[in-house]
Amino acid sequence: MQTSNLPPIRILVVDDHTLFRRGLTALLARDPRLSVVGDAADAGQALRRAQELQPDLILLDNHLPGVNGVDALPALREAAPKARIIMLTVSEDESDLAAALRGGAAGYLLKTIEGDALAQAIERAMQGDSVVAPEMTSKLVSAYRGAARADPVAPVGTTSVTQASIASLSPRELEILRGIARGASNKEIAREHGIAETTVKIHVQHVLRKLDVSSRVHAAVMAAESGLL
Repeated sequence: MQTSNLPPIRILVVDDHTLFRRGLTALLARDPRLSVVGDAADAGQALRRAQELQPDLILLDNHLPGVNGVDALPALREAAPKARIIMLTVSEDESDLAAALRGGAAGYLLKTIEGDALAQAIERAMQGDSVVAPEMTSKLVSAYRGAARADPVAPVGTTSVTQASIASLSPRELEILRGIARGASNKEIAREHGIAETTVKIHVQHVLRKLDVSSRVHAAVMAAESGLL
């Protein structure tokens, strides 16, 4: 969790709707951990702004005039190589999710997300996690298989390996894994099971270690493959 003595996460907002950009900027400005340093209305502006500002994170809409957001991902990653990129879109299309993963996006969120959840997702992405909207969980396995070579998601093991790894989890760890697979945050999982958020964080670390994966997205895929969803 980011603390107040750390510099805020510098964000570039890319969306062709002026009112949405302004509203999102105002929403994020309420959180002292976040700072919107610029915005852009299309892919061309986004590339120039990304290169100029070198943000920590880019919130990128998919439906942009001219070049779609997913198509702009490689160029944006080259323009700002240290930036994490999260797709923030209305599209629930599986092919868009797959394209985002193949392009190296650190996350895929829907514009229906609540402000607090968005801030948490941004923070998780900056910690190296991959964040995917809970509504997209059922489509994650198919999209993942089409994006097996994408960074940051690594290829899934065989079904037998997956089942053996799942079997190594304790009953509580299985509950935690189901929460991860639904896209729930640590706070939401803690509330659901009546335990401390710090306890959930420890359980998540144990789950990832036992499954031999580095991201919650990969763990969610394994959960789906094993029939836990």
